[in-house]
Amino acid sequence: MEDTATKIRAGRNRTLRVENDEIQSFSKLLLNANDVATNSSIDCLKNKTICANLFDVIDELPKGFADLVIIDPPYNLDKDFHGFKFKAADDDNYLMYLRSWFPKVVSLLKNNGSLYLCGDWKSTSALQQVMQENLTVLNRITWQREKGRGALTNWKNGMEDIWFGVRDANNYYFNVESVKIKRKVLAPYKENGKPKDWEATEEGNFRLTYPSNFWDDITIPYWSMPENTDHPTQKPEKLIAKLILASCPENGIVFDPFLGSGTTSVVAKKLGRNYLGIELNEQYCIWTEKRLEQANENKTIQGYENEVFWERNALSQTSKKAKNTSKQSITNIAK
Repeated sequence: MEDTATKIRAGRNRTLRVENDEIQSFSKLLLNANDVATNSSIDCLKNKTICANLFDVIDELPKGFADLVIIDPPYNLDKDFHGFKFKAADDDNYLMYLRSWFPKVVSLLKNNGSLYLCGDWKSTSALQQVMQENLTVLNRITWQREKGRGALTNWKNGMEDIWFGVRDANNYYFNVESVKIKRKVLAPYKENGKPKDWEATEEGNFRLTYPSNFWDDITIPYWSMPENTDHPTQKPEKLIAKLILASCPENGIVFDPFLGSGTTSVVAKKLGRNYLGIELNEQYCIWTEKRLEQANENKTIQGYENEVFWERNALSQTSKKAKNTSKQSITNIAK
């Protein structure tokens, strides 16, 4: 297991560190395949991390326990997940891979449950097909992934997809009020001399708007963010928070069968939901438990404050203005 504590990092680097003496204590919190086979009741699995191969435990999990399933599977790309290598396949074989586990995951959803399936442009057609075979597809979210290297012989890939489906199109949980986004109003319109659908503040004019299926307010975790880990394909907490708030009621259960560094479980905990995650890589499971422990004290999610999602960088700019205003007020008082 790689030791993140021994890595030499810059002073401002806030990437997750796990000390040597923490590894053993966090390992004891994990469940393995034998634990699941011995006792697979949801009361025993709830708010746990299962360190195992999905195929070894999926048939043991209780049917219909999850309010929400979030899946971020290996994309159809060659990728090294710290020693666990996924090899790209042709489209037919990748679809066959999805079909080998996806229907079983769907069986874990409640009748009114929802499922989100993540992917990129190369895999999105296969994702749509497997979704339509097992669920009613309601939408495809496309989010702007601004981080990434340029391409000399092609367009740089700056987007990823999330397919949204439900078991019953006439009965599913969706709370759109909880995922409104706060946007700056550049051309404020007034009616009878009063703001129409916007609010004037000292930091500027803002409007709460309903979210579309194109998200351009997401920031990929990087070294100066406390949520960052060394996972090569980590999803942002803000991204997962939108899915959970919209599609899982408070105290509901969120399930992630490809947990990675634990973002789904961590965000669920921060937002007052229960969780269950499966991850093959023990190192990633350790990172998950460390992040879950940190969530006991720190429930902040970058870009989400006072139950509102803010445009990318807008919240930090507003905070700076507020601080400057406060400093100016103190200076004036001192004078």
